[in-house]
Amino acid sequence: MTARPRPPAITDVASVAGVSYQTVSRVINDHPNVATDTRERVLDAMQQLGYRRNSAARTLKTRRSGVFGVVASGSHLFGPTRTLVSIEQAARAKGLFVSLATVDLQHKDEVASAIEHLLDQGVDGIVVVASHDEAAAAVLESKAQVPVVVAGRAGGEHALAVAIDQEAGAKVATRHLLDLGHRDVLHLAGPAPWVDARARAVGFRETMAAAGLAPRTLWADDWSAEVGYLAGQELVARVRRRRSTLPTAIFAANDLLALGMMHALADARLRVPDDVSVVGYDDGDGSAHFVPPLTTVAQELEELGYRCVELLLAARDGASTSSSVAVSPRLLVRESTAPPRDPARVLL
Repeated sequence: MTARPRPPAITDVASVAGVSYQTVSRVINDHPNVATDTRERVLDAMQQLGYRRNSAARTLKTRRSGVFGVVASGSHLFGPTRTLVSIEQAARAKGLFVSLATVDLQHKDEVASAIEHLLDQGVDGIVVVASHDEAAAAVLESKAQVPVVVAGRAGGEHALAVAIDQEAGAKVATRHLLDLGHRDVLHLAGPAPWVDARARAVGFRETMAAAGLAPRTLWADDWSAEVGYLAGQELVARVRRRRSTLPTAIFAANDLLALGMMHALADARLRVPDDVSVVGYDDGDGSAHFVPPLTTVAQELEELGYRCVELLLAARDGASTSSSVAVSPRLLVRESTAPPRDPARVLL
């Protein structure tokens, strides 16, 4: 039998590059005291030979794996999914690797088990996308000896946390409607166990109260377009039975709820924004192509991912043991919002 060729070693790289193996080691570890031309020769030799760094040996030497764990939702929801992608991209830009565990964030035991699994892999730190109360509780109960950053919550009991300022996003969306002249605004809120849903509802209520207006809130039991559609059907039915009035504007807690609501309004022959203005939240894929294009709040999730990785690195290196970072969202005004019409002219 023909013996399999051994993988190239650091000494092979040194021989091809014409340098010592100590110089190759310094290049591999990105040591600054290496001349530019020497570094290029070593890198060329590594590429020529197909040399790969021995990560296990490096971990034993430095006590760092260069791997971070991420616990995130396995669902299709825009916010948690895009947050996961942004964290992975930010980590890769820093030369780090991500070990991913996808779980149902609504089950604390699943989140706790995922954290323990990542710790068994020897990760340098963990990011938990704690969009749900149960996930946040699992982090608080964890005995991890590495830094754990909570993505999705800022402040409170979590020592290391990064979050979109959801209250601020809801306030800017509601203020946009008030500035257009709307005074009867309904908030279609997300499911209450989700921290983002509660924060957006708070931002809405506070903005309405500051304007001396009564807030109207309808809580959904999930984030789907189907639930938004059913909520819209119920709203229309109540208006027709004279049990409610038709709001001139609706602020939905995410774009999918807004989409379902717009569908129900269209079924009732109500036009957006002529009869009812609609604002969403997320700037999810396709929201600019709704009919009409949806005014929405864009979450700066790339910034969120970058901040998570920066905070995790700082904590790993001993520079930070407690820090809370809030990332500001921004309003994107499109064609689904306009000044209100005379409610008497809106017929059902």
